[in-house]
Amino acid sequence: MFVKIDNTPRAYSWGSRTGIAEFRGTAPSGEPEAELWLGAHAGSPARIIGGGSHTPPYDDLARWIEAEPIQALGADLAAARGRLPFLLKILAADSALSLQAHPTTERARIGFALEQAAGLAIDAPNRNYKDDSAKPEVIVAVSERFEALSGFRPLHDVLAILDVLRTAHAASADAASAEGSTDAGADSLEFLQSLLLDSEPVRATVSCLLAADRTEAVVKLIDRVSVLAASVEATSSPFAASFETVTVLAEAYPGDPGILISLLLNRVTLRRGEALFLDAGNVHAYLGGVGIELMSASDNVLRGGLTPKHVDVHELVEVLDFSPIAPPYLMPRAAAAGVKSYDAGVDDFVLHRLQAPAALTVDGPAIVLIETGSVRIRGGVNAIDLTRGEAAFVTPDEDVLSITGDGAVWIACVPPQRELPFLAAD
Repeated sequence: MFVKIDNTPRAYSWGSRTGIAEFRGTAPSGEPEAELWLGAHAGSPARIIGGGSHTPPYDDLARWIEAEPIQALGADLAAARGRLPFLLKILAADSALSLQAHPTTERARIGFALEQAAGLAIDAPNRNYKDDSAKPEVIVAVSERFEALSGFRPLHDVLAILDVLRTAHAASADAASAEGSTDAGADSLEFLQSLLLDSEPVRATVSCLLAADRTEAVVKLIDRVSVLAASVEATSSPFAASFETVTVLAEAYPGDPGILISLLLNRVTLRRGEALFLDAGNVHAYLGGVGIELMSASDNVLRGGLTPKHVDVHELVEVLDFSPIAPPYLMPRAAAAGVKSYDAGVDDFVLHRLQAPAALTVDGPAIVLIETGSVRIRGGVNAIDLTRGEAAFVTPDEDVLSITGDGAVWIACVPPQRELPFLAAD
């Protein structure tokens, strides 16, 4: 069956006032609209609005799945999980999200159990683990550009950035001397270099910057880098985008250690249709743009700056993967005519984009979201007509989804447990 769903965008301060509305073809609310959740996560379960082939007598998707798991999820998934394992979102950022990382399943289970045993309320502001699940996620750009930070860059790039800062510092020192001023912050870059000479340089630097008892040397270093970045951002440096990011972050979060940590990370620009896969331990922050985000249905976030929210430095450092990586691009696979698949190889989800006419066989529940145009989706039992911005939950009995019309459709579903053919549309 097809069940139409909807939700109210979450009004986080970093959200865009137009991005989600433009994607859905609706009028802006006038408030920041950051994320539209399409799933059954308790934090913001999708509303059941009817108009599909069946309207369950429940007000939201989570209540229906809890009441009728076999019908909604299928017998196998209901027995194995008892819940919808993925969460689909439209995300629209006008400014930076917090620096953050997500735990492994093992770390999440341990952390959740410890906080439960300690009697910490689920909604406590100092709680790290809202559930016992990992939170791998995929983000696909649907705006022309989507800006992000993701993963620690190689140390040689960090040292090259330090050299650029030294050059900028020398120029500013010469100018100050000519004017008879003192050389403010002369020791700050040497302090940064001393951190980078540690046997675990990135871990040492991050731990020092985030320490609760931040030293005067750290405060001066963040301030000095913020000033120097503004003097080099417009140059031909290969790191110009990173310095520009520092300047933007320094204006929004003056003195925040995330300003400097951003220089340790890969600066990424996604074009429309390009994607990142953010696995456990990957430190990241979205900076701007509109994307389709699909993740395991978890709300476990360890923050590391650029936020007024709780930062648990010890737990974050334990969760982070400090290994240098290239930007973790996820290349879509042309699975069939009109079908692109973003498959990160995780157990909870896979994301497809279909351009009508196209067809896809699914092996479990799915959520469909219409990006453009109007389409008719015919399953093995029922059919539904949807237009731009509309969404529906699909039960496993529909099996084969055939898309006709003139639109583009996102389909989030569980990975197949059996060998499935990709079918041609009629």
